[in-house]
Amino acid sequence: QKRIPLNKDVRAMLGVTEAEMDPDSLISAILKSPVDLLWFGGIGTYVKAASEAHAAVGDPANDALRVDGADVRAQVIGEGANLGVTQAGRIEFGLAGGRINTDFIDNSAGVDCSDNEVNIKIALAAAQADGKLPEPERRRLLADMTGEVAALVLEDNRLQALALSIAQAGGAAAMGSQVRLIEALEDLGQLDRKTEGLGASDQLLRRAADGQGLTRPELAVLLSSSKLALQAELELGSLADDEAAQGLILADFPVQLRDHFAPYLLDHRLRREIVATGVANRMVNRMGPVHPFELAEEESATLDQVGHAFLTATTLLEMDGLWSAIDATKMPEAARLALFTHSALALRSHMADLLRSGFHATGPAALARVIAPLVAELSRHTDAQLGNEARVQVAALAAHLETAGAPAKLAAKVAHLFALDGAIGLALLARDSGLAPLPLVAAFVRLGALLGIDWAQSRAALANPQDPWERLLVAGLARDFQQMRGDFLRRLAAGEKGKVDVVALVDRWAQSHDSAIRRFRQIVARAQESTAVSPAVLAQIASQARGLLQRT
Repeated sequence: QKRIPLNKDVRAMLGVTEAEMDPDSLISAILKSPVDLLWFGGIGTYVKAASEAHAAVGDPANDALRVDGADVRAQVIGEGANLGVTQAGRIEFGLAGGRINTDFIDNSAGVDCSDNEVNIKIALAAAQADGKLPEPERRRLLADMTGEVAALVLEDNRLQALALSIAQAGGAAAMGSQVRLIEALEDLGQLDRKTEGLGASDQLLRRAADGQGLTRPELAVLLSSSKLALQAELELGSLADDEAAQGLILADFPVQLRDHFAPYLLDHRLRREIVATGVANRMVNRMGPVHPFELAEEESATLDQVGHAFLTATTLLEMDGLWSAIDATKMPEAARLALFTHSALALRSHMADLLRSGFHATGPAALARVIAPLVAELSRHTDAQLGNEARVQVAALAAHLETAGAPAKLAAKVAHLFALDGAIGLALLARDSGLAPLPLVAAFVRLGALLGIDWAQSRAALANPQDPWERLLVAGLARDFQQMRGDFLRRLAAGEKGKVDVVALVDRWAQSHDSAIRRFRQIVARAQESTAVSPAVLAQIASQARGLLQRT
């Protein structure tokens, strides 16, 4: 091969000393050069892992120039074509500190665009068949929608990359839950660990013990596999038939179609697939891949029911507005990721309350119509809803987010989601009992103050332990503290006639159980004095509280 001369500037850029190189060696040097971005836009696999043989890559034309992931000195690798890097090579590069996604993340716009095109043409074909859309007008409409379709596709890709960043921010501490998710996806038949290049559970946990979490390529596999698992369950469920799905369907299409052909979009023959894909994407992009599956396990719910809870809770809590504000506001990226992480944790608790209520028999749209005004009223009066302990912890969270660089207004809004903890459950109780929501809140807070369980519930709601079993335990305990108080108030007011003073009922009950309450408060006080409150301590408090509150 003819050797290519290299001048001083080229040698400096590539970080080599040779005055000339053959073409294969030059391309290898380019692949290993210390640059910001290495972008692959054509056919061929150019990077593998050190543990892989060239023969295993399956691209013999590039064997002579291919390099190992650990030898790539670029800060970022982008794959605009398929398989520029093997999955093992991506992981090796990521573990060495490089930033890389996968080819199916970086070049997913093409597939997304094709999906949009198919869905649009199906809707327009129905309009044409009804004589509502002449062919010349159809062509003009398709041309007019080009820019908006591109914007929809780019937004999907942005949110997917953001979801990877949120998941990666969990680092080594998130490994236990992510490994449990890998195992769950394997059980569902949605993931083949060997094919996807994911290590054995014990290997991944050892990596976490060394302080290193999953790389972005590994998280990309979890992201896509969890979306597919959710989508498959949602397609078989009833969510697509609910009125609440209409907004999702319309949002999936350009405004020109929404304005003039909405009935054809809502009657789309791929309606179930469009709704399932939209909900799965929104849930994983905004909450991460772990929370939906942990919720299903924690509450013994189906993934379809989790989808119902997500759509209902995001409507009741107006999450879309909050997420948009976090997206759009200028701040350090670490602060943005922290806001998203905590908002997902809070949303999970509200979804759990819905799952425990058996709400899915009603449906998201019908339930939202009934309790949205009650939730909104409680949201306007969160000061009355919070006990002293909860107020302190919510304020501490807002301060923590501000210290991380989040704007005060957004930090307060995310903390407000925790201040609303239990609001959906109380709204449901108000609906079922006929009692006004604010007096119920007053009784709820009074009961928490008398027993001291506000503190325990707040600690459980804000806890985020690394061990997946402990995560399930504390998440369940946070809901238990909420539910046991609600059930107690329901029983307490059940036999009363006429206008009920629920706070007075709580006080009378407390007077008749004074000695038992004092013994319970001693247990809580000992726990509060501990430097570290373990899930086991919270579980013991919950057990004692449950027994005490059975004495109505």
